[in-house]
Amino acid sequence: MAAAADGLGSIAIDTTQLNMSVTDPAAWATAMNNLGMVPVGLTGQQLVTDSICVQGFDPNLSMMTGITPINPMLPGMGLVPQPPATEIPVIKEIIHCKSCTLFPPNPNLPPPSTRERPPGCKTVFVGGLPENATEEIIQEVFDQCGDITAIRKSKKNFCHIRFSEEFMVDKAIYLSGYRMRLGSSTDKKDSGRLHVDFAQARDDFYEWECKQRMLAREERHRRKMEEDRMRPPSPPAIMHYSEHEATLLAEKLKDDSKFSEAITVLLTWIERGEVNRRTANQFYSMVQSANSHVRRLMNEKATHEQEMEQAKENFKNALTGILTQFEQIVAVFNASTRQKAWDHFSKAQRKNIDIWRKHSEELRNAHSEQLMGIRREEEMEMSDDDSIDNPSNKKLRVDESALVAQAYALKEENDSLRWQLDAYRNEVELLKQEKGQLFRTEESLTKDQQLQFLQQTLQGMQQQLLKIQEELNNKKSELEQAKEEHTHTQAMLKILQEQLKKSTKELAETNGHDESQVNEINVLTVPLVSQDREKNSEKRSQPLKSEKEALLIGIISTFLHVHPFGANIEYLWSYMQQLDSKISANEIEMLLMKLPRMFKQEFSGVGATLEKRWKFCAFEGIKTT
Repeated sequence: MAAAADGLGSIAIDTTQLNMSVTDPAAWATAMNNLGMVPVGLTGQQLVTDSICVQGFDPNLSMMTGITPINPMLPGMGLVPQPPATEIPVIKEIIHCKSCTLFPPNPNLPPPSTRERPPGCKTVFVGGLPENATEEIIQEVFDQCGDITAIRKSKKNFCHIRFSEEFMVDKAIYLSGYRMRLGSSTDKKDSGRLHVDFAQARDDFYEWECKQRMLAREERHRRKMEEDRMRPPSPPAIMHYSEHEATLLAEKLKDDSKFSEAITVLLTWIERGEVNRRTANQFYSMVQSANSHVRRLMNEKATHEQEMEQAKENFKNALTGILTQFEQIVAVFNASTRQKAWDHFSKAQRKNIDIWRKHSEELRNAHSEQLMGIRREEEMEMSDDDSIDNPSNKKLRVDESALVAQAYALKEENDSLRWQLDAYRNEVELLKQEKGQLFRTEESLTKDQQLQFLQQTLQGMQQQLLKIQEELNNKKSELEQAKEEHTHTQAMLKILQEQLKKSTKELAETNGHDESQVNEINVLTVPLVSQDREKNSEKRSQPLKSEKEALLIGIISTFLHVHPFGANIEYLWSYMQQLDSKISANEIEMLLMKLPRMFKQEFSGVGATLEKRWKFCAFEGIKTT
């Protein structure tokens, strides 16, 4: 209760807000009695009873005496009490304040509706305020619900009130439905019906999120601490190999109490690959010391077997004692079932004795079968070990054990020598493999370089072959065109020759023509031949195949137009290679030959300085036309 008093004392209410002048003392006393409070004085009034007030009231207000402070965190300590039974209706009384009076709603009406409560809600919406209500009056009414941090009043008869704690909102919701009247005025602007509802504020939601995150962090921290506490301890770290640690480990291997810890370290070192040619002898000595514990373990096993035999003997003796007691109990039951004693027992007693007798007989039979099984096992072991009891056999057994020990020691030495030999062989093989790998690496490097060079040369040859194939295809197409032109010209010549022969025969027959007419005929035949040649040249000038050829023709024509004296094919090719590195001189020359009306070829120089030049002649054809 002291803690509750401290929690309530942290938030107090100003007593000046609770004092008011009461004109009717009888009405005041009646209201106090209805609220369940003893009226102390007529100078002031409490808003609601202590039984429905929560955190925010000072227990030292001297309003009531003999009442212990209330813990606000207990259930039902809000302004609105715990939901009562459906049979008992909640009766609200008139609340008098310093500047106003609050009249309760009609109890027959349904309770005012509210929206769904937002998480972490500390802000309420208050509507239906009187027009003349000021912020001071609003604070006077709602300040008793809890500590108010902010009031945002609007000009349209409503406001938003933010409290410091969430439970204070429930106390404010309790006032929803009350009619508020300022003073004793009956003016419409001085009265209004309050509607209090939950409000959704960003500050409340942000604080709630921060609180939730803090709780989540605390929960994660608690779970982590619990996991760390429940986690089994990690094994100790194993040190790295060194000569000093190896000597310490060898001493630990000889100690029986530290053997289990030392053997794990030795196993880890061997698995890590610490054994090499330099440390092989030291590791061998540690393995040998580990092997020396085999005899100790065998002796421990023998002692445990003896203890087990002794325990078996004790168990057999105890079982025989239990079995004798069972026999005695069964004998008692059998004696009680005889007619001399049986007739004196009642029917229920006879029934119980019969049940007990059957149960004890079952237990006796089970124990006797178990004892017989143990005796059978002992008889089988005794039949195998009959020769042990004779003294001569004991001497032979001692001699055999000595021979076995000697043979075992010789076997250990033989195994150690064989292991050393295997280790030396492995070292020799490793050295051979290292030397062979060095030679192989050099040979493989030279082979790789040769393969790379061969691959590069093959790629170059393939590229050259592809270029040669393209050139061959171009040449073949040119030859086919030339053959077609040649056959066409031969056919035309034959036709012209036949025509000439016919004309000469006609001239010879008539004998009326002069030599001048014959010359005129020859002159007429020459233009016909020239026309045929022009037709062939037109056939040779094929249409352009692609947009690339048109672009090349434009570039070549501008280049040759700038050079009026012409340019050889190598100069033209070097210029075009700057624009297209894949183009060849043969392609340029074929393109120029396709267009004889635009480009013409001329020879300049004499002898060794003879040079072929290409000129742009398209404008000359236009001028002549």
